[in-house]
Amino acid sequence: MKLLFDENISYRIVKKSLEIFSNSLHVTSIKPKLRDDLAIFYYAREQDYLIVTFDEDFRELQSLNGFPPKIIWFRTGNTSTEVVLNKLMDNRNSIHELVENKEIGILEIY
Repeated sequence: MKLLFDENISYRIVKKSLEIFSNSLHVTSIKPKLRDDLAIFYYAREQDYLIVTFDEDFRELQSLNGFPPKIIWFRTGNTSTEVVLNKLMDNRNSIHELVENKEIGILEIY
């Protein structure tokens, strides 16, 4: 499962998540740098990533452009890396279902 973590989530989560989400990547590690949400959206689409974000803008981009990419949207507000990682682990089954279901484009995590 390929997760692309948005810039508002700490880059430190990638190393911590590799055991479970082995193909994780943080947007800051992409060269050349992706300058805006639309560029990130299309990068995720082209490279088959799920976007992990706190940012509602990706939901809006998806409503305008469809999916892929699929989105894991944290509705918790900004929170610690540990909380994000724990919630991802707790929601592994739902994330897998998101990937497999052709009719669902977003998973909201509270």
